[in-house]
Amino acid sequence: MNHLFPFLIKVFRFAVVGLSGLVLDFAVTWLLKEKAKANKYIANSCGFIVAVINNYIWNRRWTFESNHIWLPELSKFVLFALIGLLLNNLLIMLFHGRWNIKFYYAKMLATICVFVWNFLSNFYFNF
Repeated sequence: MNHLFPFLIKVFRFAVVGLSGLVLDFAVTWLLKEKAKANKYIANSCGFIVAVINNYIWNRRWTFESNHIWLPELSKFVLFALIGLLLNNLLIMLFHGRWNIKFYYAKMLATICVFVWNFLSNFYFNF
């Protein structure tokens, strides 16, 4: 039980940071898709990139309290995020394109799935 509490604190902090990234992601996606009339997958990718930058900064400082050299850490974080982006878009295509779930609901479901990937990959292989 002693080892579980610090892990759960990290999951909680990662989720809080992720929520801030989620707000940025959805805001950028909505602005580009609805207002700028950009392609929904390009808009989704741009929102995701803005969230990744936000999430790296806050996860480095607050969630994982890292003092490692930032460039290798950022490189892995971006690699994991790009894999997450690919998963995110594939899941949106599945949920929205194949199963006809409304776009923003599909995006939310995809985001929840990718959260698990992002946390575990960064917890075990990065920070």
